[in-house]
Amino acid sequence: MIVATAYMPLSIARDDRFFLTMAIIMALINVAGFSLQLAMGRSSFVAPWTVHSHALIFFGWTAFYVLQSALVAGGSIALHRRLGWIGAGWAVVIVLVGIATTVMMVRRGTTPFFFQPAFFLFMNSLSVLAFGGLVTAAIRLRRRTDWHRRLLFCAMAVLTGPAWGRLLPMPLMIPWAAWGVFAAVMLFPLAGMIADKRRTGVVHRAWWWGAGVMLATQVAMGAVAFSGPGLALYAAVTRGTPGAARPPLEFPPFPGR
Repeated sequence: MIVATAYMPLSIARDDRFFLTMAIIMALINVAGFSLQLAMGRSSFVAPWTVHSHALIFFGWTAFYVLQSALVAGGSIALHRRLGWIGAGWAVVIVLVGIATTVMMVRRGTTPFFFQPAFFLFMNSLSVLAFGGLVTAAIRLRRRTDWHRRLLFCAMAVLTGPAWGRLLPMPLMIPWAAWGVFAAVMLFPLAGMIADKRRTGVVHRAWWWGAGVMLATQVAMGAVAFSGPGLALYAAVTRGTPGAARPPLEFPPFPGR
């Protein structure tokens, strides 16, 4: 339980409680999404080792984010700051592994059937790059706690996208599946805006910057994937692999067809 004291004004205590609660909710969504995937037989432990390492690294970050939020809520600021540099290195690994895993899937021709292969390549790659950019900005603004925690929150929200993609009825959302996931992800910064407005009467500018990056990334996915240079990059990535046989702008056939 978080208790407001003379050293912790009530508004700050509520702020800490909000970020910890939302960190737990995001973690539960990630667990639920991938657990459902496994329970329904759409995923198995025979996947390539790169997929397993990707899962461990991303789930590890989720647990780390919850831990860091809990440390702040519990007043262990010094430990939170020392562990923060581990998070900085971890974020770099997430970006690199995220892009590598996406390229592997595209080259193998195993992209989800509700995304065009070219779009999937840039959707995942730009998403993790947006995550990395938000984490970088949060680190640079680490002495400004209000900005730091909100930008990290938006970065973590980006990483819930794959989980939402496993919870939402994606086949029924073709060709708007990506925008459906985006709408779900944006619920998190929206919740932050509402919490700020209720608590202080003002929406912190960091939310607008974070949400703006997320929106710009979403728009860029389609703009790049359907462009000449984007298609040329897709062809270069898949050249000589099974993925080259997949039309880049056509939805793959439904499983079993």
